[in-house]
Amino acid sequence: MDNRVLNPDDARQRLEAWKGRIDKLAADTKAMSDRFQQLEVTRKDRDGMVEVTVDNTGALIALKLSREIDRSSPDVIAATIMSTIREAKAEVADRSQEIIAETVGTESPAARAIAERVGEHLRGSPGDEAAEPPARAPRNADEDDDDNDLNLWR
Repeated sequence: MDNRVLNPDDARQRLEAWKGRIDKLAADTKAMSDRFQQLEVTRKDRDGMVEVTVDNTGALIALKLSREIDRSSPDVIAATIMSTIREAKAEVADRSQEIIAETVGTESPAARAIAERVGEHLRGSPGDEAAEPPARAPRNADEDDDDNDLNLWR
């Protein structure tokens, strides 16, 4: 910015331009916030055993289990639930990045910081991901299932 003294008309124009930019930023930020508040993702695992829904913060808000769980061990079910939640949270992160780009843009340091924090929160740090769920083995009706006698699933 130069050090010259502005005449009143120039000063008024600069103030009006500055106010216009601030008003636009406020409106864009409100639009971003409104879209974030409505963001939910529902995701199914590849075997159709688990369906999860997470909200804009990555919190689990719904869990549905299909009859396919009858053919899986509790460890496989738990791992499938957790991996499906991670996939849903990653999708929320992706959609959040899109919302940021579409509303406030990605040019400002503030927008980049918001995008980075959202990504870190929802995706976690690299290496945080657990292994894929173990392969599901069909249960044999003739097997003795004393070690896994959890008929709560039926």
